[in-house]
Amino acid sequence: MREMSVNLFISGLCLCLLQTSVSGLTFSLGNLTLFNVNFKTPTLLGRSVAVDSNVRIENDVDPNIQEDSNLNTYGLIHKYGYPAENHTVETDDGYILTLHRIARPGAIPVLLVHGLLDSSATWVMMGPNKGLAYLLYDQGYDVWMANVRGNTYSRKHVKYSTHHAKFWDFTFHEMGKHDIPSTIDYILNYTGVSQLHYVGHSQGTMVFWIMASERPEYMEKIILMQALAPVAFLKHCRSPVVNVLAEWHLSVSLILKMIGVHEFLPKNEFISMFNRIICDETTITKEICSNVIFLTTGFDKLQLNETMLPVIVGHSPAGASTKQMQHYGQLNRAGSFRQYDYGWLRNHWRYGTIEPPLYHLENVKAKVALYYGQNDWLAPPEDVEMLNSRLPNVVTKYLVEDEEFNHLDFIWGIDARALLWDRMLENMRFHENSVI
Repeated sequence: MREMSVNLFISGLCLCLLQTSVSGLTFSLGNLTLFNVNFKTPTLLGRSVAVDSNVRIENDVDPNIQEDSNLNTYGLIHKYGYPAENHTVETDDGYILTLHRIARPGAIPVLLVHGLLDSSATWVMMGPNKGLAYLLYDQGYDVWMANVRGNTYSRKHVKYSTHHAKFWDFTFHEMGKHDIPSTIDYILNYTGVSQLHYVGHSQGTMVFWIMASERPEYMEKIILMQALAPVAFLKHCRSPVVNVLAEWHLSVSLILKMIGVHEFLPKNEFISMFNRIICDETTITKEICSNVIFLTTGFDKLQLNETMLPVIVGHSPAGASTKQMQHYGQLNRAGSFRQYDYGWLRNHWRYGTIEPPLYHLENVKAKVALYYGQNDWLAPPEDVEMLNSRLPNVVTKYLVEDEEFNHLDFIWGIDARALLWDRMLENMRFHENSVI
């Protein structure tokens, strides 16, 4: 759910830049000040951070950052000397998905599933020693990275093109019901093993709960499901972006249908150009870019490697359906974890009930580890606790010790390995004795 951050307000940001003076810039949404930045002392939603303060910007990354921002997932893996592979998965409803692999034949497979508006690149874009996929490979695992329908790498269908409205007629429900089961089957058939590890971030956890609800037989194929910033309930979500989607869901839905917009924040040259303008190497624009990111996810300035912002925006947003975004808004308004709401008449026709059916979280029989942060606006502790109370087989629930740890830090945080990933590896090894 994190990746809409940079781009949702991009047009407004550009207009603001045209109106700024040399001394600074302010951008507000209603009564909320999104950021207030000047050249000497940026103010980050009430937190003043001097340019020469202790904000860490790592300089030990690959010098050719621009190249990394343009390489695809396969290219990134290959560039750094890891065994990269592309695989193609066809779902039972006709979508053609790209699956990336850092190949270690004979090892236990791990499936990494990205979040909203993201792609497989999120696990490797920070580079060796900084990306979870590389760490897992170095620790002896066969690493597979999914791409759900509609993102940069999964934009084909046996019948429809992306120009057809029918192609975009999906939410995360179809991902959990079709994409993830098809991906798991492909990996297990290809490797000849019976189980795999599953690691999901944000929406990547949501689609797992849906798979369990709709196709519970897949729980037997999971060694351990590790949920980073787990999302199901959005009742206590503090992200202004998600809350706006919830508040204006009917208006947004009507407008999008009237103008025929079915894809949300597509990956194209226009979006990429403005991303790079906002997130280039100058201090002022870096501050703007990171503040918009924080607007969606929560603040943790010290864990964001700002040197890598050009790489981040080179790979996000990766595309989603507008229906998918509307579904998030519905969950926020409803306060429950349920299927898409078509309105009472169409609900009755599709579901046989006036209200959308709730997902069956009691079907999540696989072992589950929940990892969450106090400063996560999208998966706040209150909602994670609600999820935990409904899952039948939670073996670990861990609140990251860093009080500022936010939604993005689970995958991009500078100290993610020390704060979280090493613990994940220990949990994986502990539960592997169930694999024959």
